[in-house]
Amino acid sequence: MTALGLLLAAVVGVSVYGVCAGLRMYRAETRLPADLAVALEVGATRTTAREAAVDRLGMRFAPAVLRLMGAKQVNKKRRKIDQAGNPGGLTIQRYAARRAAYGMFGVVMGLVGLSAGSLLFTVLVLAFGWFAADMMIWQAIRDRKHVIERTLPDFLDVLAVVVSAGLGFRQALERVAERYKGPWADELHITLRQMDMGVSRRQAFDELRKRNASDQVDQFVTALQQGEELGAPIAETLIQIATDMRRTDAQNARRQAAKTVPKATMTTIGFLLPGTLILIVATFILGSDTDFGSVLGG
Repeated sequence: MTALGLLLAAVVGVSVYGVCAGLRMYRAETRLPADLAVALEVGATRTTAREAAVDRLGMRFAPAVLRLMGAKQVNKKRRKIDQAGNPGGLTIQRYAARRAAYGMFGVVMGLVGLSAGSLLFTVLVLAFGWFAADMMIWQAIRDRKHVIERTLPDFLDVLAVVVSAGLGFRQALERVAERYKGPWADELHITLRQMDMGVSRRQAFDELRKRNASDQVDQFVTALQQGEELGAPIAETLIQIATDMRRTDAQNARRQAAKTVPKATMTTIGFLLPGTLILIVATFILGSDTDFGSVLGG
């Protein structure tokens, strides 16, 4: 047996031993810490059966993953999860559990790929194990941002009408938020509950801005706070914010359309033009009644 074969056999043996030890640890009657036990139940009715199974498989290793990440990285990841809106009841503990489970899967399958001599498969499964827990967060942030930015201008118009009718800003915000569904309504309910618990309006809206990686939400909070400081009428401020957002959306749409024109041109040149030229040349040749057999034979 070659040295490479011995090394590969040793690596596989160590990995199998580690997996078996991990399974024994998982099956052991060890009590989970209180915060992890609660995290395991948070969102249990909002997640899928597959995600719940992954959570339970990796929850035993969640504390170790959090320690390896470090406090700074944990806080950063917690903000990302908040920006994603805690999809499926996701918490930082559940994220760590999924990262552990997907990581173990990637390592085991990577060793299988190495033993089979497939480097590409090994790289793919290792990349999956490393990034799988983050891909859902990235997609949720993107979808949530898109929905909020589409909802915000119309929401501000309705809020301006309610404020103009004589209700205070706090009461109008709560009344309009009750009529909306989706991520923006969830964010407003969180902000209102914070204000009910004694948080100042400025701080509550600052927290709203931090939870949403959206330029329009930042624009809304900034204009609202500036209007409050300058004493501007709140209804006029809301209408102006909605107008500016729609103008920004229109500019972005024109910018995207301008980027689409060169792409369409290149597609036309690359695919349609060669086919059209072949069709024209073939039509001329077939219409000329040329006897290619005699030409080639002569």
